[in-house]
Amino acid sequence: AVYMFYALAIVCDDFFVPSLEKICERLHLSEDVAGATFMAAGSSAPELFTSVIGVFITKGDVGVGTIVGSAVFNILCIIGVCGLFAGQVVALSSWSLLRDSICYTLSVVALIVFIYDERVSWWESLVLVLMYVIYIFIMKYNSTIHHCFERKTKNSANMVNGLASNTEMDDTSNCDATVVLLKKGNFHRKASVIMVDELLSAYPHQLSFSEAGLRIMITSHFPPKTRLSMASRMLINERQRLINSRTYTNGESEVAIKIPIKHVVENGTGPSNSAEHGVNSMRRDEDVAEAGNENENEDNENNENDEEEEEEDDDDDHEGPYTPFDLPTGKIEMLKWVFTWPLSFVLYFTVPNCNKPHLEKWFMVTFASSTLWIAAFSYMMVWMVTIIGYTLGIPDVIMGITFLAAGTSVPDCMASLIVARQGMGDMAVSNSIGSNVFDILIGLGLPWALQTLAVNYGSYIRLNSRGLIYSVGLLLASVFVTVFGVHMNKWKLDKKLGCVCLSLYGIFLCFSIMTEFNVFTFVNLPMCRDH
Repeated sequence: AVYMFYALAIVCDDFFVPSLEKICERLHLSEDVAGATFMAAGSSAPELFTSVIGVFITKGDVGVGTIVGSAVFNILCIIGVCGLFAGQVVALSSWSLLRDSICYTLSVVALIVFIYDERVSWWESLVLVLMYVIYIFIMKYNSTIHHCFERKTKNSANMVNGLASNTEMDDTSNCDATVVLLKKGNFHRKASVIMVDELLSAYPHQLSFSEAGLRIMITSHFPPKTRLSMASRMLINERQRLINSRTYTNGESEVAIKIPIKHVVENGTGPSNSAEHGVNSMRRDEDVAEAGNENENEDNENNENDEEEEEEDDDDDHEGPYTPFDLPTGKIEMLKWVFTWPLSFVLYFTVPNCNKPHLEKWFMVTFASSTLWIAAFSYMMVWMVTIIGYTLGIPDVIMGITFLAAGTSVPDCMASLIVARQGMGDMAVSNSIGSNVFDILIGLGLPWALQTLAVNYGSYIRLNSRGLIYSVGLLLASVFVTVFGVHMNKWKLDKKLGCVCLSLYGIFLCFSIMTEFNVFTFVNLPMCRDH
């Protein structure tokens, strides 16, 4: 069970998450949309397989129990773990959390309505699948809906902060590239990557490549320190450009003597002794030109150094998975390599590593094959956990709610934690809620639809839903409590929120176990005792 757990971590970290990043880049998805669709579908593969096994092979409501149990785990436990171990305070956007919560609440309500009479017909299962299709369409037009939402919520805030109203902000006809970009950065906080090329093509004869790059790096996609340094560099460049044009047009101008020299000294590049007033204009022009050249050289050197550092970083980052034929250096690395050799051997031949430039275009194959491996490893882990539970004499009911639910949600938890550590909080939270939407609408809806439409047309799926109403009630409560908690925490994911979510998970666990043991009302029939 532990080895399978480790295998899941390797697949998620080295193959699944990188392929997701490539998908986001190619389809221009924002991180929360990718989290709620591709990431949720991939990491929820185990629940779908469990549900299919439940409907077609064991003919029981195994799938329903697992999905309901793992849904509470997904919301409270994953957000709790991300908060505790993200290693930083991650900002969340209210829009993506509210959007996913509303979609999830609607899907849970639909499930309650369909399950209440203890049987599911073909049209009911079809409605669940169609609801997921609508959910995908909402995601496709996410930015448009988000823009309307922001416009309504920002108007009141703008009045308070004394900012320009949105109607003014939208009028970009007489704005320059910087303002447009800053506006784009602020109003679409979670927009996909802005390419320098896009900006160059939008403003063909205004900007050089480096200027466009600087303008992009002052938007809210970058940390404050980067934005400040880029803004100051932009100011320096702009000032120098103005000075050069001034000096060449009015050679004798007094202003043209003072500003460039002061600027040159500030930058620590030009000669300080040239600050005398008796220098002729030719000398002045030469100084300015030299200073400009020195600045450029220095910039080039800095850029080269940055590139070298980045390359080194890349080399460090993309050690990635161990390859079965290259021995690592160091004793601990060697032990790890030996321990993971069977895994790396199998994955090396079955999953292309899309981090490598020559395999980059195979990212969809990486996504599909890593999803299959996640499903296989999860199945093995659940199987082993079941044997452990049986050996230790833990009742089935408790195993289902706790260990199996947690077991099938391990991929979700791993994937969410990995992206949360990279500062993408929206992707992590959207994955935890989005995978629940996927579980209910596709995990239950699809096998039921196949059974009632394709395998045995017009038949009904029979369920025992006595305890299910309680469980689903707990599901809804967990969503409302989470959204309320995040709101009270000022839309930040930190250790405090993590602890609150994990303790709430403990309380929900106690409640659901007591329900299963008929503490509140008669739900389950007594089990046959061993003679």
